[in-house]
Amino acid sequence: MNAESTPLIFQTAALSHQGCVRSHNEDNYVALPELGLWVVADGMGGHEAGDIASDIIVQEMSSLGVAVTASDQRARFLERLDRAHHRIRAHAAEHDLDTVGTTVAALMVFGAELSCAWAGDSRIYLLRDRVLTAMTRDHSEVATLLAEGTITPEEARSSPRRNVITRAIGIGSAPQPEVVTGVARPGDRFLICSDGLTEHLTDEDLTYVLGAGRDAQQAAEHLVGMTLERGAKDNVTVVVIDAAAAGDDPDEGG
Repeated sequence: MNAESTPLIFQTAALSHQGCVRSHNEDNYVALPELGLWVVADGMGGHEAGDIASDIIVQEMSSLGVAVTASDQRARFLERLDRAHHRIRAHAAEHDLDTVGTTVAALMVFGAELSCAWAGDSRIYLLRDRVLTAMTRDHSEVATLLAEGTITPEEARSSPRRNVITRAIGIGSAPQPEVVTGVARPGDRFLICSDGLTEHLTDEDLTYVLGAGRDAQQAAEHLVGMTLERGAKDNVTVVVIDAAAAGDDPDEGG
């Protein structure tokens, strides 16, 4: 299939909530369907640190501009991610802060060619033909142990170390995002979320909500609502993106 032959349009819904326990929200997101870019960032470092780190991601990505190819789009994203990384490190140094950083999970689509880039444990999912697929794999201690077979999925979900991530923007000398590519199709539904969602909702929950016939806004609201009902120990951010063939939807790009 030629990725360039099936241009897509998108409907987007995005919500962020501080949750039931935290006093402030360190999550941020950016949704730029006109540029084919959606990003969730989950900051760490406390008030005036984690929230600033995730906001720096949003600031940098907002200047992405119009790409001419999918590879150009990825290059623009990675350049801005590098700038964000060094800005976060500079902020930490200026204010004598030990640990300031942010996860990032970004979906990019050019034509119908998609790219997922991420660092940390914020995730990107694809619901296609009612089957949910994780497009990312967590950069975390627990994910490593799970991949090695050292712990079971049940142990991973209850581990006190489940929120310890092994990659983050602003931590280390250089950003280390992971990137995968593929092809998006009409009818695809994507979810980008911080770990405040997946701490409380299973893949089965996500499949049910995303596949239950709700529009993007309704799905996003339902996901956040379920998380709040279950205690929302962390900030929670969701971005739901529905893809359609260009010309199929009169409300394109919203």
